[in-house]
Formats: sequence, C-alpha cells, structure tokens
Amino acid sequence: MVSSDQRRRQLAREKYARQQQRRAEARHKAKRRNVIIAGVLAVIVAAGGAAYASAGLADGGHDDAAAAAPTKPADPCARPEKGAASKKSWKKEPEMSVDTSATYTAKLRTTCGEIDLQLDAAKAPHTVNSFAFLAKQGYFDHSRCHRLVDSGIYVLQCGDPTGTGRGTPGYTIPDENLKDARLKGDVYPAGTVAMANRYDGKNDKTRNTGGSQFFLVYQDSKLPPNYTPFGRITGGTDVLKKITDAGSSPDPESGNTAPNATVVINRATVTTS
Repeated sequence: MVSSDQRRRQLAREKYARQQQRRAEARHKAKRRNVIIAGVLAVIVAAGGAAYASAGLADGGHDDAAAAAPTKPADPCARPEKGAASKKSWKKEPEMSVDTSATYTAKLRTTCGEIDLQLDAAKAPHTVNSFAFLAKQGYFDHSRCHRLVDSGIYVLQCGDPTGTGRGTPGYTIPDENLKDARLKGDVYPAGTVAMANRYDGKNDKTRNTGGSQFFLVYQDSKLPPNYTPFGRITGGTDVLKKITDAGSSPDPESGNTAPNATVVINRATVTTS
C-alpha cells in the first residue's frame, strides 16, 4: 500500500515532469517561430529597428541550464584583412554608365574564399550599374555578410557595411527583371544573385527600394518574384557550402540569423569585357 508521503513525492515528480515538458515545448515553439521570422525577413532590408522589435526573436525558455546556448562549430574562415567598413553615402542613384551589350563579372574575395558572379546588365541595367559603382567605390570592402537563412529559403545576404541589415548607400534603385523566365513557380533557383529591398508585400509605395544589399541563393528557394535577379554564381559553390555547413545563430539585437562563420568581403571588384 502506498503511504501518503510516497504519494506526495510521486505527485511532485509528475508535476516536475509536466513542467519540464511544457518548458521544452515552449523552447521548441520559440525556435520554430524564430526560424520562420528569419526566413520571412531574410531578403528584406529593414526600414528600422522597430520592424525587428515587433518580430520578437526571443528565447521561449527561462530555465537556466536547459536554456544554455548550444556550442557553435569551429569557424571555418580566416580573419578579415585590416580595414574599416565604408561609411560613404550618396543622395541619388549613380549616373547610368553601364554597357548593356558588355559582359560584367564580379569577384567577391571573402575571408572564406572567392565567390565569382556573372552580372546581367541587359536585363537589370540599373542594378548592375549601381553594383559596379559601389564596388568601384570600395563600398563592399571589409563588410560582413550579416544574414544566413538555412530553413525555408536558403540565402546568404551581404552588401551592408553596417552589418545590421538596415544599411543603405543613401539612394534606391528600381526593381527590374521580375518576370525573368528562371523564376518559375515562385522559386529563385540555386545560383541566383538578387537584390534585397523594403517591399512589404502589400503597399506598392514600398517597391523600387533596392539599395546595396544582395543575396546569394545557394539552394532552390520558394520566394515571390519581388527581388531583382541580376546575376548568377559562377564560382565558389564550395565556399558557400563551407559557410552554410557552419550554420547560423539568431542575433537578438539585429533580428538577423547571422552566419556562425566569419564571412567578410575583403574586397569586391567588377570587370567588363
């Protein structure tokens, strides 16, 4: 026969088990919510901190040992070269000087290796013109690729010298090439290079808000055709794999899911032929 004291201890154990289960479920829901939010925001240049604050990338658990952050994998990339990120800003889009009949290629020399791009000046002249201008100005040099999304959509986002996801060159460029035949079924195929922007999906006044931030699609990603595709990755898929294999971690301050790898563009160049 079970004594009243044994019964109390049994009830206490059951209550503790239920509490632990609820905490685990809360953490799981919070983590899933964070991934979804990060996926939605991944290719949007935030208009300001409030956008991220309202999204709420907070941890759901409050118990100490169980809520400890997981150990990050070893950083697979080298230290950044000496130099400061750009603080330059311009009041208007640079004058159009792009040759739509020429071949434009870009090289991103990063701490993780070189990534080569071919840019499509014929289909996205404003975007390529701006990208080439910013590269020539050293705007991308010493800038960190601040966002990696590895669930739902699969992109590495770069081009913001502030590293916050809110930086702009001071001007905006028009959306282009949104009806590209490669964007079938609202999918940006692996290898696509596209511009981020502040389009909110509802108000047309938020269109044509691209700036300097761009993203590299390393795996087919389901996205509506709202982001200018202006090139493709022609080299460095092994570099991207090294970056993505290291994973990402939520950054509560900026709202980004930042790469665990230290991904810094030491130098970006654009050449014409």
